[in-house]
Amino acid sequence: MVETVTTREPMSGAALRRAGAPAPQLSVVVPVYNEEESIPHLHQRLTAELEKLGITYEIIAVDDGSRDRSFSLLSDLARHDRRWRVVRFRRNFGQTAAFSAGFDRARGDVVVTIDADLQNDPADIGALLEKIGEGYDVVSGWRERRQDPFLNRRLPSMIANRLISWATGVYLHDYGCSLKAYRLDVVRGIRLYGELHRFIPAIASWQGVAVAELPVHHEARRFGKSKYGISRTVRVVLDLLTVRFLLSYGTRPMQIFGLLGLLASSLGVAIGAYLSWIKLVYGAAIADRPLLLLAVLLIVLGVQFVSLGLIGELIVRTYYETQAKPIYVVREELNGA
Repeated sequence: MVETVTTREPMSGAALRRAGAPAPQLSVVVPVYNEEESIPHLHQRLTAELEKLGITYEIIAVDDGSRDRSFSLLSDLARHDRRWRVVRFRRNFGQTAAFSAGFDRARGDVVVTIDADLQNDPADIGALLEKIGEGYDVVSGWRERRQDPFLNRRLPSMIANRLISWATGVYLHDYGCSLKAYRLDVVRGIRLYGELHRFIPAIASWQGVAVAELPVHHEARRFGKSKYGISRTVRVVLDLLTVRFLLSYGTRPMQIFGLLGLLASSLGVAIGAYLSWIKLVYGAAIADRPLLLLAVLLIVLGVQFVSLGLIGELIVRTYYETQAKPIYVVREELNGA
């Protein structure tokens, strides 16, 4: 027998504002995936630290398709504490989707993300908020003394962090730390796909935001096992190519594809001219030369790259113009009296 359960979609932050619900000052987004042992301890530590801050807050727990009792425990918390809001995915969509769902529902002026496995210390949230108060838009946690195995966790992470910093120009020691603080208008302007959550500071840099990094505590995992392995490094490199392209050529694809096309075509034409010269002047046979095939291949590739650039330009214009999306972000605007 299959039981059919009808659930109501949680109201977004905007919908709650329209309904007249008071907006909190802080929103904490917690992605959860099979963390039934950690949830009671997380609730105790997180609420205790947030109470010390003396501000209004909400906690948005996103159950990313857990197969254990995580959702049941979160539901109990939400019934007894109105500051807890629970979002349940139909299946496991990944941490990026969980963060995105939390950002869509956040109402606080500042949004803090934190893992549910208790490796991030909730006591560091206050320091992140102080740094935000200094004028920064994004404050990223840095697990300076990371309590993870070196070979399969810390070493790949160190390599990935250096690659990301070099490729994006946003230099951070620890892109993978989930403990971060953002101003709400920063994350509301970002659309996340795939596994791009770790690149949020780099993606947000397109808006001209001020990014800071703060050392935070990191604790050894007490319950369960890590959801990440060394294979994550490969996915990070592939995502890095996407982010690099979006940051540099997201609104002008012709400049990258067109350049590649011109280079390929120019090289093909140069090789073809050389072959024509030795054929006409010296009477050399060129039909069986690999260079002839290379020249034709390069010219064809050049035409294809230019065509891709034109198609990309059409797609970009369709994306921005049909949805009236701006290609710029305004920090503030002053009108003279």
